[in-house]
Amino acid sequence: MTGRERVLAAIAHEEPDRVPLLIGPTNATGIKMKAYRELKAALGFEGEDRYIYDWPELGTALPDEAVMLRLGSDVRAVLDRFPAAVYDRARSRPPHDPFFDDWGTGSTEIESGHWYPGIHPMADATRLADIDAYPWPDMSDPSRVAHVSAQTAGLAAAGEYAVMGCPWLLFPFERAHALQGLDRFLENMLVEPEFASALLWKIEALCKDLMGRFLDEAGPGLDIIKIGDDLGSQDNLLISPKLYREILKPVHADLIAFIKSKTKAKVFFHSDGDIFDLIPDFIEIGVDILNPIQSGAGRMSDLARLKKTYGADLTFCGAIDTQRILPYGSPAEVRAEVRRVIDLLGPGGGYLLAAVHTVMDEVPAANILAMVDAVRELGA
Repeated sequence: MTGRERVLAAIAHEEPDRVPLLIGPTNATGIKMKAYRELKAALGFEGEDRYIYDWPELGTALPDEAVMLRLGSDVRAVLDRFPAAVYDRARSRPPHDPFFDDWGTGSTEIESGHWYPGIHPMADATRLADIDAYPWPDMSDPSRVAHVSAQTAGLAAAGEYAVMGCPWLLFPFERAHALQGLDRFLENMLVEPEFASALLWKIEALCKDLMGRFLDEAGPGLDIIKIGDDLGSQDNLLISPKLYREILKPVHADLIAFIKSKTKAKVFFHSDGDIFDLIPDFIEIGVDILNPIQSGAGRMSDLARLKKTYGADLTFCGAIDTQRILPYGSPAEVRAEVRRVIDLLGPGGGYLLAAVHTVMDEVPAANILAMVDAVRELGA
């Protein structure tokens, strides 16, 4: 099978020739730059270090095609871009000064080459008037999506890989705590629910604006469209299921309905942590692929239960542990983990193998290669 045939078969809950592999195409399934440089050195590959979204502060590599071929990734991504003014501002600022995106949120360099999103321009906002007064980004800037049509059409015409659309949108919950800070926004969801709800819907309207433009440019060539909001912690949710259903679920439902009105691409929803209690809600609102299946987090570790309970309704993507196995295990332990996860999630299709979120800097090249080679050898 081609990579695209393999992915589409798995999403259709059919068993492909082997379990599909996602590595490299997005920030949720990518490789951090330090690990990527070590991987290239181990492979003897040379080439310019590039970043996804042309965003060094995010720290995730945009792999060369030669690396993607060696890894065996079955997916290629189409990304959007920041407005040109954001890049101009970022490149002209003094070295090590904070980075600001188009929403006015920013990151500071906490150690050399590592940036933390700690600048929250709406930290003190609690009134509806504060939302009205905020300088919201212009989603109509043509530089955001000018390349999307040609890139999507080229990948679709080649037909070798599944094509995933990845507009860089912190979705409403994550964007709200980027604007306010996590603690402050969680507090506002409880004590200022009218404000919190209005902020989420304002963000969602802007997300829909950019998403609509992206999907219009991409046309029918996309197979998958990535969205997501991190809702879980190591052993529970960040908010109660009740609060999710009252305030955030209607926002997610509206966004997914909008996406499905414009594309046949499958909705790939990313949420870290133990989100077990919300899986029925995700299915109800139209999520097709759930990522990253954080197998070291609470009830998400019970892969057999996940497959038995929800495997008919969802495709799972991820589940290869990045907290213990990939960074600190041996290549043999990585291989054993790949076998274990495939045995639990692979039967009957409905599984795309990936690391739990990005392959972080601590992961040695030998373990990255052990993971991808084990997929080839054990994934049938």
